[in-house]
Amino acid sequence: MGGDLIRVTRIAVFGRHGLLPEEAVLGQRFYISLEARVDLSEAGRSDAVAGTVSYADLTQIAVAISTEQRFNLIEALAEAIAASILERFARIDAITVRVDKPSAPVPAILDGVSIEITRQRGDRA
Repeated sequence: MGGDLIRVTRIAVFGRHGLLPEEAVLGQRFYISLEARVDLSEAGRSDAVAGTVSYADLTQIAVAISTEQRFNLIEALAEAIAASILERFARIDAITVRVDKPSAPVPAILDGVSIEITRQRGDRA
């Protein structure tokens, strides 16, 4: 697997994810970051979008899933995003999805919580 990456960092979305009933009703902001491992050499040589994966398309998938669906766990949100991206884009060898939850209902003073998963083509959950 090559070292080429496409990164989309801290997509802000408003979602209703979480275990608590208040989270489902009130909702909150989440940040989603994506890191797609994909061979970018063809795009680099040709200067043509056909040789890469559009970061706008990656962003659209993350936004759609996080705003149109509801998950109890941000782990499940990340899993759904990763699966959709791998299914849609054959060029992507692996995808890392990070979900930041800055307003997590934790009885402590903190900046937030986050999870990060990496899924590779061919992985089976």
